[in-house]
Amino acid sequence: MGLFKKNPFGHNLFLKKWLIRILAVVSHQRYKRFNKLEIEGSEVIRSLPDVNVLFVSNHQTYFADVVAMFHVFNASLSGREDSIKNLGYIWQPKLNMYYIAAAETMKKSLLTKVLAYAGSISVERTWRSEGKEVNRQVKMSDISNIGKALNDGWVITFPQGTTTPWKPLRKGTAHIIKKYKPVVVPVVIDGFRRSFDKKGLRVKKKGILQSMVIKEPLEIDYDNESTESIIEKLEYAIEQHPSFLKVISKEELLAYEEENQQRRWKTS
Repeated sequence: MGLFKKNPFGHNLFLKKWLIRILAVVSHQRYKRFNKLEIEGSEVIRSLPDVNVLFVSNHQTYFADVVAMFHVFNASLSGREDSIKNLGYIWQPKLNMYYIAAAETMKKSLLTKVLAYAGSISVERTWRSEGKEVNRQVKMSDISNIGKALNDGWVITFPQGTTTPWKPLRKGTAHIIKKYKPVVVPVVIDGFRRSFDKKGLRVKKKGILQSMVIKEPLEIDYDNESTESIIEKLEYAIEQHPSFLKVISKEELLAYEEENQQRRWKTS
């Protein structure tokens, strides 16, 4: 790879590779030592095409979720089986991997700008801006940038647009799926909200069991399936459909939280 080669967004790939390597070294212990990350589905990652793949996930922190996915996806591609042992997998990271994030979040500091260069597709939220509720039109340039990223490689999205659980999915995700017809891979994460602060930059608690389950790609009729049907399918796949709450009583939820507190992994 040449020193001056760039991706479709004008980012220098040599610089991007080193940024990903450095961020991976800095963050690895957050999932391997301070807390332990349990992974399922590495074989799914290895079976995917190199481009036009959309990962759809629930969301628990601003950055820890997606950083964990960069670790897991690169480790899986390099042959690790449900593990991120031996950080050598990051020496040749997948450079055509992107994630969708709010533009205002990615402009707030030098660190967020570095994280943006590592793979962010920054979009303007249509429902919220600077802590206030808004109602504005989707920017067509944002949609086309997502399409450009899918055409170049893999894209990670958190369609709830918030770290608050059980919120409805944004219909824009279904429109993107119908328009660009990507392979849609559901990802379910847990434990990140308990182990990190909301931004996902600071370890809040140690010894927490984190988990990431990568599911088989969804079967979607891109031409005939409605956006509502696709949204419902996604909600079930990432376990954020309202029906999940109906079958779990408040007592069970509290017991579940207590159990998670007890299921601490010993740090080494």
